[in-house]
Amino acid sequence: MSFGSVVTQSVSEQIAQELRNAIQTGELKPGERLVERTLASQMGVSHIPIREALSKLADEGLVDRTPRRGARVAALSEKDLAEISSLRTVLEQFVASRVQAEWSEASERALRDIVKSMVESSHAGDVSTMFALDRKFHETLWELADHRILMSTVAQLRGRINGFLRAANDALTTAELAAHAESHFDIVDAIASGDEDRVRVEIARHIELAAERIRISPADSDDE
Repeated sequence: MSFGSVVTQSVSEQIAQELRNAIQTGELKPGERLVERTLASQMGVSHIPIREALSKLADEGLVDRTPRRGARVAALSEKDLAEISSLRTVLEQFVASRVQAEWSEASERALRDIVKSMVESSHAGDVSTMFALDRKFHETLWELADHRILMSTVAQLRGRINGFLRAANDALTTAELAAHAESHFDIVDAIASGDEDRVRVEIARHIELAAERIRISPADSDDE
């Protein structure tokens, strides 16, 4: 694994961002050990900014740190899954409601274009691009909601939500990719309908289906 050189003044933040990206894209797997000395050597820095970065990621819930046992990429427990799912449902229902209230042709076009690209990637079996577009779709919803304080408040949750999306997509078989991509059209249709109850039901259904895929998927842990 190569992270490249770290040259910015905020060394620990740069390291945290690179590790965060590696976790969210699946390059670093749940349960994988994060050894300070090894990471410092790979990034060409001292162990101090590495330790600071790991502490930040632990605060975000992306890393587990245990005294005398070091740090590992956090795994998604059943409790974590239930908490993230319920919180994400509440937040995205609120977000979708705000987007619906200010719905425009430009918003609809932006979201539908993303979903079209998701469908194309699914037919090509390109899971990595699918995941990136899945993230982009949901992040675009948050941006369209235009709620500055909410965006600031949930910034720390973004990493965990992205980890949730990654786990959900990893649980898909190739045959299920297209159906998952196309399900995002249902969200757009619900928002465009102007029916707030419909959009709340659709958001809840979408997130629960993702959670269920994770529950029934095989464990993917590299503890040893």
